[in-house]
Amino acid sequence: MNITQILHSYGEDGFSYSPVSVPIYETSIFSFKNFEEFQNSLLNEFESHLYTRGKNPTAEVVEKKIAALEKAEDAKLFASGVAAISAATMAFLKSGDHVVCVKDAYGWTLRLFSQYLKRFGVEVTFVEGIDPGDFIKATRKNTKLFFLESPTTFTFQLQDLSAIAKFAKENKIKTVIDNTWATPVFQNPIPLGIDLVVHSASKYIGGHSDVVAGVVVGSREDIRHIFNTEFMNIGATIGPFEAWLLLRGLRTLHIRMQRHMENTLKVIEYLQTVPEVSEIYYPFYAKHQQYELAKKQMKGGSGLLSIKLKVNSLEEIIAFTNAFRVFRIAVSWGGYESLVMPHAATNRDGLTERNKIVRLHIGLEDPNLLIDDLERAFQAMRKVRP
Repeated sequence: MNITQILHSYGEDGFSYSPVSVPIYETSIFSFKNFEEFQNSLLNEFESHLYTRGKNPTAEVVEKKIAALEKAEDAKLFASGVAAISAATMAFLKSGDHVVCVKDAYGWTLRLFSQYLKRFGVEVTFVEGIDPGDFIKATRKNTKLFFLESPTTFTFQLQDLSAIAKFAKENKIKTVIDNTWATPVFQNPIPLGIDLVVHSASKYIGGHSDVVAGVVVGSREDIRHIFNTEFMNIGATIGPFEAWLLLRGLRTLHIRMQRHMENTLKVIEYLQTVPEVSEIYYPFYAKHQQYELAKKQMKGGSGLLSIKLKVNSLEEIIAFTNAFRVFRIAVSWGGYESLVMPHAATNRDGLTERNKIVRLHIGLEDPNLLIDDLERAFQAMRKVRP
């Protein structure tokens, strides 16, 4: 089934009056005709509409569509991406277990593993992950979970999903991947053997920078387990209106992703000509060290990339950042707008090699306008060069 069929089916039938837009079920609770219906719902909340904290018809439509897009059996929406990540991992861990996680993951993922789960006796080993052997070598007898993020944050390193999934299944290790960067349009980890996929739906799935949400996708059995052990206890429930915003975003996801990629490749053509750019981090940049793997396990790339600047002072990075007029200075990404985020703003470490990296989100604007804005920023940087 192609993406157009998915967007026009999966849960949209059965609403009164045949609305073109799925209704927003802005209700906290649902009522019942009799004792028997009520009891059945109370005893099987995963399957029934009892309380919006558990299930809501608007959210359910979105879950069905995302599961279909990821070629999975089921999905569960959360109030944020980090809530989805936390639930997908904590549901399969206990005190004394061991996790292997990629080093260059999202900051709050790193904090979950390095600080939060440490309080409960869960051990974690962080690896580069470029070589599947990194995960294999880090595996212990008590290893229960591999956490992947492909591509990773800021430097966009890939993991060989099929190879890692094969080893994990042979050793009964649960695999979870953050697939936010590629979206279900460009990468489907579950057919490659990965168990669970998580997304910060605040980004491309929402697509308009107006909603915070997350989703976990996987087998019916795993989603039910997460629902019963984490989702209902943590209570990180998405609201019906926020779910509806995600549904609106899904309608144009495939179109937006194609435009993000086209714009990004045009911007990269320009960046290759700039002498102050020493590195371009983007999996579908032909000189990326894992370009062949990117083509093998992904259909395309999103609008997020990083560049490393040839600079001798922090002042040059500040001047570069402050000169933009089209790009906005902000965290996150995945909306229609272009954004800039210098790594140096995340710490006070001065001009380290890592802090020479600037992340760019290439939005849906005219790419020539974005290139002009980048040129303005480079000119401002040159003026303050020591």
